Amino acid sequence: MTATNIKVLDINLSEEKIEIQHREDLAPLLGGIGLASKLFAEKVNPELDPLAEEQPVVLANGPLSTIFPVVTKVVSVFRSPLTGEWGESYAGMRLALAMRLAGYQAIVIHGKAKRPTYLAIGPHGVQFKNASALWGLTVGETGTILRRILPGSGHRSTIRIGPAGEKCVSFANVNVDTYRHFGRLGMGAVFGAKNLKAVVIYGDKDEPVADIKAYNKVYKDIYQRVVSTDIMEKYHGVGTAINVNALNNLGGLPTKNLQSGKFDSANEISGEAFAEHCLIRKMACSGCPVGCIHIGLRRREFGPGYEYESKSISYDHELIFAMGSYLGISSRDKVLDLIDAVEELGLDAMTAGVALGWVTEAYKNGIVDEVTLGTKVQFDDTKGYIEVLKNIVYPQNSFYTELAKGTAAVAEKYGGKEYALTLAKTEIAGYHTGHANILGQTVGARHSHLDNAGYSVDQKNKDQKDLEKMVESIIEEEKWRNVLNCLCICLFARGIYDHQTVVSALNSIGIETNEEELNTLGEEIFKLKQQMRSKLGYNLGQLEFPKRFYETPSLTGKINEETLNKMLEIYKSRSQESESGSQNG
Repeated sequence: MTATNIKVLDINLSEEKIEIQHREDLAPLLGGIGLASKLFAEKVNPELDPLAEEQPVVLANGPLSTIFPVVTKVVSVFRSPLTGEWGESYAGMRLALAMRLAGYQAIVIHGKAKRPTYLAIGPHGVQFKNASALWGLTVGETGTILRRILPGSGHRSTIRIGPAGEKCVSFANVNVDTYRHFGRLGMGAVFGAKNLKAVVIYGDKDEPVADIKAYNKVYKDIYQRVVSTDIMEKYHGVGTAINVNALNNLGGLPTKNLQSGKFDSANEISGEAFAEHCLIRKMACSGCPVGCIHIGLRRREFGPGYEYESKSISYDHELIFAMGSYLGISSRDKVLDLIDAVEELGLDAMTAGVALGWVTEAYKNGIVDEVTLGTKVQFDDTKGYIEVLKNIVYPQNSFYTELAKGTAAVAEKYGGKEYALTLAKTEIAGYHTGHANILGQTVGARHSHLDNAGYSVDQKNKDQKDLEKMVESIIEEEKWRNVLNCLCICLFARGIYDHQTVVSALNSIGIETNEEELNTLGEEIFKLKQQMRSKLGYNLGQLEFPKRFYETPSLTGKINEETLNKMLEIYKSRSQESESGSQNG
């Protein structure tokens, strides 16, 4: 690949110093996850706690970011306080655009500020601002204040934490421009441990395209496929929430702490029902013509005499699963109330929902009582759940201190591991489709359904018999997604950005490459992640699968323990072959 300059902004919070590095050696990694993985590997100390001040947080965008349709993401890499190992997350909205206009391909943040701090990053430098007045405020309050006092307008992105991040809850997230997040795995806790309340990025730099004719040709071709074919239509129309009814009808929607794959009230909280009764607005990330972000209106009475407040709340499949079916929540208003609670506290919704599911069963089974919880909990009762969420952030006893470490940690100490629905210490996503989904989330780099789309592998192999093929599909998909994530393409558009389209897009802006080089890059990043994960404590030989997976039928039928373990052994063998090939090379 043709080398181009990579501009990295290194920020030392402890000393309030910055360094701008020009890293031509990293250009072959393109950007995104390739760039972030390498920078993280250079800075991380495996011997130190994930929240140690020396540990880095890396943000990176890609060479196609916002200048091609649906290339909207920024990747973050950090050591996860939830799992102790690899942390990787993606977010959209305006962040990729702001980084590009500020002139940085990557930002590395390390150290610990002496007081609560927020950063204002622009094309001419970095300001270290006192955030003492913001400390303790909710995510919404913080965003409102920062938007008023800092420059940038529509070219500005504001990322911030809520009280959960300040308290270093292991599944605290980082909010990005109100409606998107660096979710899962606890990046918000890493910010909190660094006394970093927020980062505001803005810029106005011009970036000319060398061959505008070639660029325009490729851009128009991609744009037409995005807006004129049915590949992206579902994301604009109903959004990912269209999956709620689809999965429920097939028996693959995790319900009531995965006691079932079907939810009787699925129609009430389906994407179609939200669209008909709650939807008030659709939004898009910068550089995207689709508009997949669906905003619902929650109208709430807060006092007598018809005193109402109205609030705009984003929803999607994962949020409706975690704050809906998984907790037996039967109405749209209740779902929005729970989403609102986790949003303002700054908690990851999926992790919080699965944790609440465990708490519900633990309470019913006598593992934890009302005195300890400070409330009663049961499925379909938002009042008790909201109290638990608050107590996670503001713990009153040792139980909540443990719960703030995640579902796996609290179940390890208190019991109920058989219905603590985690895979490699990470709470499950909103799919119960079969063996490939479970394996894919367990072995994927960030233990996400988005690593390798195991849920899709299940649906393409409904007989669940060709185990070698299923495992191979998981591995190859993860490698290709590494390439897409180097470019920070929204994975909703993976059907559009096939190998040849990616090659054409890169070539049109002067980065000469081919399909073979891209596949090699995906393989190299896969190996780098595997190596780093091992250094950080991930061990394929120590994985466990909660018994609940074997008890509740999935979309493709009952999960067989022997089959799942066979697939894990196949994966181990493939990983060893890959590692051996890397060492021999």
